[in-house]
Amino acid sequence: MLDLPGLRKLTDDQVRGADCVWCKASLTADTAVDFGEQTSPAPWSTSTVGMRWFPRACPACVADRAHRGLFDHAPNCEQCVDAAERCETSRVLYRLVREGRR
Repeated sequence: MLDLPGLRKLTDDQVRGADCVWCKASLTADTAVDFGEQTSPAPWSTSTVGMRWFPRACPACVADRAHRGLFDHAPNCEQCVDAAERCETSRVLYRLVREGRR
């Protein structure tokens, strides 16, 4: 739902979680939304062994991506069509939108 950008497009500060993976805004422990440790193939290597990286984002970018994800998800989800409040994915995305826009 919240697709992270490829490593090739990121700066060192984005890879280590100091800057937002989408808008490059500087982050602090208080402002960052942490996506946890990720493993992705290093763009400069032919190795299939993954490189560890630590993506984080600002709340506004997370809210924007969650909002887009909600609109992509809901029309194709049978549960959302019947009763969106019962769909866990929908609830999580909606919560991310609300939290990011405070």
